[in-house]
Amino acid sequence: MTVVLLISGSTRSASTNSAALRTVSAIAPDGIRTRWYDDLAALPAFAPDDDGSAHPSVLALREQLSDADAVLFSTPEYAGTLPGSLKNLLDWTVGTGDLYEKPVAWITVAPVGRGDGATATLRSVLAYVGADVDLGACRRLPVLRHDVGRDGLIADAEFRSGASAVLRRLARHAQRATP
Repeated sequence: MTVVLLISGSTRSASTNSAALRTVSAIAPDGIRTRWYDDLAALPAFAPDDDGSAHPSVLALREQLSDADAVLFSTPEYAGTLPGSLKNLLDWTVGTGDLYEKPVAWITVAPVGRGDGATATLRSVLAYVGADVDLGACRRLPVLRHDVGRDGLIADAEFRSGASAVLRRLARHAQRATP
């Protein structure tokens, strides 16, 4: 069983990024278990002199990262880069090894011409922390707000096919990376 931790960079309840990852979870095939990280807004601001051990939300993040074989991100772009809350999460992994050699990928749901700043920053930060980025699994699968159903999922067959391909490739990458 390959465990993939899903991390949305959005704290918005009606986020298309979160809907994308909920859909990934709903279509996960046998052999792949997804887990949802949902404490993004609860993380305290990163402070370099703080190891995080006094913060239950930081400890929970580290435990979930440790228990995962791979991580799949989906994030909006705010002011040309990552949302501060996601950058804060990533800052908590600097120097800890939480993402070191961990297979990771992302789904970009923004239409072509948007979201590139967030993607570039995510790629840069993940490289900095030593994550094992599977660029072949990273995909742009545009989603508009009206594509999200009342159930919070995306029914579009093209999105689901692409998302399934991302998840399967990331899981295969994680299986190859596991000693």
